[in-house]
Amino acid sequence: MSLGDQDENGVSRRRVLECMTWAGTGVLWTLSGGVPRSLGLVDAARAAEQQASGLTFLQISDSHVGFDKPANPNAIGTLEEAVNRIKAMPVKPSFMIHTGDISHLSKAAEFDDADRIISQTRLDVHYVPGEHDFLDEDVKLYKERYGKGSRGAGWYSFDANGVHFIGLVNVVDLKAGGLGNLGAEQLAWLEQDLKGRSKSTPIVVFAHIPLWTVYPEWGWGTEDGGRALDALKGFGSVTVLNGHIHQVMQKVEGNVTFHTARSTAFPQPAPGTAASPGPMKVEDAKLRSLLGIASIDFKVGAERLAIIDTPLAG
Repeated sequence: MSLGDQDENGVSRRRVLECMTWAGTGVLWTLSGGVPRSLGLVDAARAAEQQASGLTFLQISDSHVGFDKPANPNAIGTLEEAVNRIKAMPVKPSFMIHTGDISHLSKAAEFDDADRIISQTRLDVHYVPGEHDFLDEDVKLYKERYGKGSRGAGWYSFDANGVHFIGLVNVVDLKAGGLGNLGAEQLAWLEQDLKGRSKSTPIVVFAHIPLWTVYPEWGWGTEDGGRALDALKGFGSVTVLNGHIHQVMQKVEGNVTFHTARSTAFPQPAPGTAASPGPMKVEDAKLRSLLGIASIDFKVGAERLAIIDTPLAG
């Protein structure tokens, strides 16, 4: 079910209430363009209760450290604001995932700045690369810093609190129009990684470019993403987290929930509303309402993970 395909506002009242349940009573959800959005943070007591019964982790994406164009001349500053929000959370998350485009041009100094700022969260961070992280001549800086112990171009998996996490790389060998690509080697590894696992194991997949087809005309999808999703059939709960498109979009199909996150650097236009994708200049007062982070809660026995998007402001 696509949240953008529902009633007048995009989602039924039942669906809204479901989202409120996910988020906990400390978060008020609203709908904008059919997308659920939180208006506040989970209060300390509820957050502590949530963590005691499950797992909370954060998603941050598309930091684009080094970007300095009019859409946001201070991408470092807004990343610092995001990190300050994380540091101020009433309960420390278990870890953080970064879904790529850490840097804007893959320069060593950009990675240095990103590491300096993100390390202030004092959280373990699990990275996957964006296409902007593979622009250095030898295509080695990302892998040297973040790819230790990974396979191929940087894919890997790990387990936490009974949840199996899979980091995929779909920014190598991009296809026509910029569509992502996983490739045969990585898909074979994925099938082996899942082989023998209980179908009741909650699965979280994270990659930079959406695995589902958001808008192929702009390259917002992964050409062979369907093969990865085939491998995930049969698992009771699958959550797919992506970045790349710099805006919140959510979709549920059967056992799979797809979610894309905001950037901390700059917004992009909604699919098909501009001549092409790219940094979108908005009024300064509006910028921070379009940037942000996401918090994800897993509760034992729950069918789906709760995803709470929090803008830097607004």
